Amino acid sequence: MKPVIGIIVCGLMDDRQFVTNAYIQSIKYAKGVPLLLPLVRSDEALQTYCSLCDGFLFCGGNDITPLLFGKEPAKGLGTTNITLDIFQLRLLRAILKTKNPLLAICRGMQVLNVACGGTLLQDIDTSLHAPINHMQLSASRSEISHKVLVAKGSILSSITGSSLYTNSFHHQAVDSLGKGLVPTARTSDGIIEAIELSAHPFALGVQWHPECMYRTSPVMRDLFASFITACRK
Repeated sequence: MKPVIGIIVCGLMDDRQFVTNAYIQSIKYAKGVPLLLPLVRSDEALQTYCSLCDGFLFCGGNDITPLLFGKEPAKGLGTTNITLDIFQLRLLRAILKTKNPLLAICRGMQVLNVACGGTLLQDIDTSLHAPINHMQLSASRSEISHKVLVAKGSILSSITGSSLYTNSFHHQAVDSLGKGLVPTARTSDGIIEAIELSAHPFALGVQWHPECMYRTSPVMRDLFASFITACRK
């Protein structure tokens, strides 16, 4: 049977909860069964989510409320929704206890870091001296933006090799790492582009958007395929 992949709601708009279609299609084409998991205020529902799914995908989205990682809001902070933040953090912590595979993309990677006790740079341009541009303005979201160097011996390196070119749509980044997390990829300005939870079979966060490159990049297809393979075990 194909593994069931819980895709956690990306965000809220008016009276709607949404997941961008590219995430759903990437899971489908990688031979997983996508199951959308909406925001709920229920411990029982969170446990049901954990038992229903073989793996979990956390998607991109808006900024995380800084108070949730012990910081006051700083210049450059974007739109936040503390209700969504708390839901995703609680669910992610519950998922980590199951040891089921987890792929966390962009904001999802930042949620993973905060869930493990880490902090974020609230805005790269106001936090670092002379960073490269991490918010590309390209004709298509599938276009590459910068080079990412990958650490040897990581899960990510077994998929991508020592480096790859990615797109980039983020103005926040990992600052201090959460407990048990290791940085496994960086850009030339030192920004952490991937993290892994060392004591977990497959808990990988990437800062770029592989779902947007799925149709054009064999490497991004390999990333999703490796995630789905881990979910079958």
